[in-house]
Amino acid sequence: MNYNQTLWKEVDNLINPKILSKNNRYKKWKYGYNAEYDFVNISKNGTIGQIIEIQNLRIALPTINEPHKRSNSKEKQYWERFEYPKELQRITTRFDWEEHPLDFKEKWYEYIDEEFKRREEGFSFYNCGSPVYITGTHYMYLQWSKIDVGAPEFREANRLFFIFWEACKADTRCYGMCYLKNRRSGFSFMASAEMVNQATISSDSRFGILSKSGADAKKMFTDKVVPISVNYPFFFKPIQDGMDRPKTELAYRVPAAKLTRRKLQENIKELEIEGLDTTIDWKNTGDNSYDGEKLKLLAHDESGKWERPDNILNNWRVTKTTLRLGSRVVGKCMMGSTSNSLDKGGENFKKLYYNSDVTKRNRNGQTSSGLYSLFIPMEWNYEGFMDTFGSPVFVRGKDPIKGIDGYEITTGVIEHWENEVEGLKTDTDSLNEYYRQFPRTEQHAFRDEAKNSLFNLTKIYQQIDYNEELANSFNVTRGGFMWQHGVKDTQVVFVPNKDGRFLISWVPSKNLQNRVIIKNGVKYPGNEHVGAFGCDSYDISGTVDGKGSNGALHGLTKFSMEDAPANHFFLEYVARPQTAEIFFEDVLMACIFYGMPILAENNKPRLLYYFKRRGYRAFSINRPDKVWNKLSTTEKEIGGIPNTSEDIKQAHAAAVESYIEEHVGKLEDSFGNMYFQKTLEDWAKFNINNRTKYDATISSGLAIMACNKNRYRPVAVRSVKNINLGIKRYNNNGSTSKLIK
Repeated sequence: MNYNQTLWKEVDNLINPKILSKNNRYKKWKYGYNAEYDFVNISKNGTIGQIIEIQNLRIALPTINEPHKRSNSKEKQYWERFEYPKELQRITTRFDWEEHPLDFKEKWYEYIDEEFKRREEGFSFYNCGSPVYITGTHYMYLQWSKIDVGAPEFREANRLFFIFWEACKADTRCYGMCYLKNRRSGFSFMASAEMVNQATISSDSRFGILSKSGADAKKMFTDKVVPISVNYPFFFKPIQDGMDRPKTELAYRVPAAKLTRRKLQENIKELEIEGLDTTIDWKNTGDNSYDGEKLKLLAHDESGKWERPDNILNNWRVTKTTLRLGSRVVGKCMMGSTSNSLDKGGENFKKLYYNSDVTKRNRNGQTSSGLYSLFIPMEWNYEGFMDTFGSPVFVRGKDPIKGIDGYEITTGVIEHWENEVEGLKTDTDSLNEYYRQFPRTEQHAFRDEAKNSLFNLTKIYQQIDYNEELANSFNVTRGGFMWQHGVKDTQVVFVPNKDGRFLISWVPSKNLQNRVIIKNGVKYPGNEHVGAFGCDSYDISGTVDGKGSNGALHGLTKFSMEDAPANHFFLEYVARPQTAEIFFEDVLMACIFYGMPILAENNKPRLLYYFKRRGYRAFSINRPDKVWNKLSTTEKEIGGIPNTSEDIKQAHAAAVESYIEEHVGKLEDSFGNMYFQKTLEDWAKFNINNRTKYDATISSGLAIMACNKNRYRPVAVRSVKNINLGIKRYNNNGSTSKLIK
């Protein structure tokens, strides 16, 4: 088994080597976002070394000079916490330090100054033969933070996490991070460590904690933040106000300033420095938590688990304002969570996460949420599968591998995860909970509970997983349709294009392409017996908010004698081009290329009028639940089916439900061939009482109805009446017949 990681990659040849070398020599690279090269520089010494990309965010690291080497042996090169000198361990406060003689202070000046430098600029060390860089925040977490098990482990996943976080801090366009994590990844401790790290060097600042409940926020404060602060060395620890282990607020008054040689030689007393006036506290969970305050850092823990009436989206709209002054971002948010099921807070967190995509920015260069999203797959951070060097053991090796915890690792984390999944396949809700807790993909992280879906969620997720295992890109081609030589109403061709709006999984043979039959000057679809399209259209090109629902088109085959896969969704289109006319032309070209008719909603009639004006009225299927003479004038003119009838809604949902049961997921001896993940995910979320946002479900359901329109034909009502023909009946018993009245 092989595993190809996609969490990060190195970016080569971004900067001209001569420019890079010159700027490094004069230390001219500035900390922060570099618009010229579109990367965020987290180097604080003016140099740039490696440039990496994590979740589409380019990050420049400092050059590595003289990294620490624990041993000359490659096998013994790994992170190890430095021992805190015993002479300094006896000093607990700045007051104790002041009582020591000058020659004692002089002895430890370089040590203390080096720790401040590592805190500011980061640290480099050899790890299994290769030099690696960790940020100053990561160094403070590893070297000086006390967690539940004592000292934190070095993990490569956490190194990447802290590099991404440093980029969020350095980028003035960014409000922080939205981290989609797996269980037991250490986020709460890392956030707590960063909070103490920042608070102990910040003046006149406020630091806040929120979680899925006030009790959880308090627990993070008392069990994580306070112990980390208490266990800081004296030279990093400001003078604290109030109790040693407070329950509600941690207040710093006198700062942890550098003990420079000048101060030591001149014996300047640190007590003369003005106080920090910095506090760390927590708030009860609510939409208006921290409203009206200014925060330097907000730790937002378990943000994917806010259940009604609390709403993480509403809260973020409020707390976002606490991190800015006007248009200037002055604070950051470190948000992280696994996701609950969608109706238990997961849906809102999912929206916030996808609104934090760094590839989708407004004109101010900010994401919709202001945050930057980060997802680290579970295989990078799963306990029990980390080797001595903090790297995950993805696949089984020839020999057992020694783990960071001292135990031998005999199997890979991927195989272990797959075994767990296999054992839960008979218990759908337990399986989905395991996916949410230990996701390998973003889709896993946002799995819903089976009982919340109108359709068979088990079969839908079986198909999604099967597609992912297949490396779905091999079954689906992205591209677009265009008229041959640019001449409309001639031949249509399909052109693969990575930016195309169409996804297709089957292309008909040449003899089936562009099969349009003309009868009495009217154009008819020549492949109506092969399949049909369903379409959820829209009429307005633009909307007030610039969003609006997408237009959707799906193609589905029937069972036929032609060379075509039976009952197969072969086309998915879910997009909103700049104008409605572009969408109409896309739909028309698809229908002509495949030679198939279309069933579309006629309550948004512009698409159907477009077909009629171009001479393709016969491509539009009439609503199948009425005979011709019962259709309205408009329905006779353009065809289509209304979206408002309750009977149609129920028939539509039943059509999708039936298709899923018969053709999706695990079948008797195979899997379904429905390869469009976006449609499968739309089916999983579909709500029949709020259908408007499920464009793919509406479109695909209409395609199923179009291919099975005979099922919806109205049955004529037969009434039987007794007709008197005037024929009299007699009872012939006995010797005389008698008239039966």
